[in-house]
Amino acid sequence: MADRTAPAPALAGVAAAAVALGVTGLLAALFGPASDARTAVGSAVIDLTPGPVREWAIATFGTADKPMLTVAVLVVIATIAAVAATWETGRVPVGSIAIGLGGLGGCAAVLTRAGASWSAVVPTIIGTLCGIATLRLLVSEGLRDKPVTDDGVDPGRRRSLVTLGLLGAGVVSGVAGAVLSRLASSVTDDRNAFTVPRPLHPAVPVPPAVQPEGVAVPSFITPSAQFYRIDTALTVPQLSRDDWRMRIHGMTDREITLRWADLERFEVIEKVVTLTCVSNPVGGNLISNATWTGYRVRDLLAAAGVHPDADMVLSTSVDGFTAGTPVDALTDGRDALLAIGMNGEPLPTEHGYPARLVVPGLYGYVSATKWVTDLELTRFDRAEAYWTRLGWSAHGPIKTESRIDVPRDGQQVGRGSVRFGGVAWAQQRGVRAVEVRIDGPERQGDWQPAQLGAAYSDDTWRLWSADWTATGPGRYTITVRATDNTGTVQTPEQADPVPDGATGWHRVVFEVT
Repeated sequence: MADRTAPAPALAGVAAAAVALGVTGLLAALFGPASDARTAVGSAVIDLTPGPVREWAIATFGTADKPMLTVAVLVVIATIAAVAATWETGRVPVGSIAIGLGGLGGCAAVLTRAGASWSAVVPTIIGTLCGIATLRLLVSEGLRDKPVTDDGVDPGRRRSLVTLGLLGAGVVSGVAGAVLSRLASSVTDDRNAFTVPRPLHPAVPVPPAVQPEGVAVPSFITPSAQFYRIDTALTVPQLSRDDWRMRIHGMTDREITLRWADLERFEVIEKVVTLTCVSNPVGGNLISNATWTGYRVRDLLAAAGVHPDADMVLSTSVDGFTAGTPVDALTDGRDALLAIGMNGEPLPTEHGYPARLVVPGLYGYVSATKWVTDLELTRFDRAEAYWTRLGWSAHGPIKTESRIDVPRDGQQVGRGSVRFGGVAWAQQRGVRAVEVRIDGPERQGDWQPAQLGAAYSDDTWRLWSADWTATGPGRYTITVRATDNTGTVQTPEQADPVPDGATGWHRVVFEVT
């Protein structure tokens, strides 16, 4: 009789793709992080994705955008392998050709990664060959139905078990490869052995009055584990202090390369600075505040000597990301930092260990390069950075904005006295006032001043609260707007994050019961 348990060619294709990726990942643990084709392909997808699509992904998935991208890439690979495998025959090996082309694409992606050599493609080549061999084994004979043999052996069932076994082996080897690669390249021990140097002049202590009472707004200083993370690194770079170098060159009097020990000759300073992502939508949470320890960038640049006609510093990460920052922002009195500490501890690896840039007043895409290893003095009319090539503005000053944290959208509020609250920010200008307006079922409310927490500095956010008495039941809307210290009132005009940051008033709808 016809075999009903023979593996479907599509499943064989998925198993072959799993073996190819698994073997590649396992071997990459021996050849180094630059040889990981999975990360290389994912990074290439990020680089080739149009700017508006990236904004949609960040707005939709937030800080989970990278795991979602990884899942999406694996699903696409599995789908292509499954479809191509259904056309695999001895004479026309469509599935094998598809896996081979995928391997070539993986090799090309690996070679585009910073620091990759030709030897880095070896894991991808071997993994591709293993994937093709797996598909040929499972499909070439499995396309023909076979009857149960006289001794009761069902070839189709046995072949199904082999397929599932190879699929499982591919998944396990891929996971094992990722774990081994992480362990082999991890800088956890290096980070744990590092003690952040004490600044000669610590940051001014944060007074308790910065935090409004009786309302669940964010803490003034964001814990490092809760600090937002948006960057282009699919896998967090692992760079030790011994391996760290920072080259300063271009339009300079002299080219210099700083090693970790060289930083000791510069003054250590400490600043509390709020960072904001340009992708932050109105009311979004891609903003955090931390205490940063490090060295003034202007002192580092002075060691190389800056040409007077240079107006941009093109900073480069160890993984190839670039950002273009105005020279003025790095050399004026705002004390832009080469940061090595965050909230009194070494930088977390996902936030740039061992060194990153922190520039008050600018969105991160033009300033906050993590794992920074290169500063090139140049001009805006000669060079473009990563995001500006994709349509973002070359200059990214942070706009005056505010957010409602309490109440949440759709929250039910009981009658009587309630306290609402949130945050406002206008880095380099500071927040002078926050106003709220509460519109009810029957009438629009008036703008009322909110109570402000104490101002720490113009480079940090300001927390606010507002008391209100809920009377009649119904659906209400609270709106917030901020005024900065220049007298500029936050604009109500709605604008998307592209090309230079979102604008508009944040509104939250709630119910009084």
